Amino acid sequence: MRRRSLQNLLATGGAAVMLALTPLTAHAASFSGGNYGAYGFEGQYPTVGGCSGTFRQVGPTKTFEGMALKYFYSDKCGSFARIENSRANCSAVLERSNSGAGRADGWVSETVDSGINYAYTKIGSNLNGRVSRALLACDGHALTNTNWY
Repeated sequence: MRRRSLQNLLATGGAAVMLALTPLTAHAASFSGGNYGAYGFEGQYPTVGGCSGTFRQVGPTKTFEGMALKYFYSDKCGSFARIENSRANCSAVLERSNSGAGRADGWVSETVDSGINYAYTKIGSNLNGRVSRALLACDGHALTNTNWY
């Protein structure tokens, strides 16, 4: 019993130290899930060498309450999502489907940073038969999305 209490104390103390080192202000953050990161260029921003300047907007800009959602594609690197004129608590999300069937197997999102009104995701690989789409999500709800490309 005494050993377990010491382990709990150490674990709690370690968590408190990590919490103390965490900044209190909110900053943009990238999140991902599923098997995101399994393909080339995933985990990189679209400004990475070799990809910068190769993207073009595909499909129309989607809007929701004045916020804009755009989808960009490069036949060399993949795709990414961008939101503009966004309010706080919103994210640009890119979903990727391995099979091309339009069911997300991996995703990446980027939150809007404090003091700015836009965000863009890291690259998702929708090359070689995979497809992807962009979403605008606010407060945990998808508000609009593009088609699968």
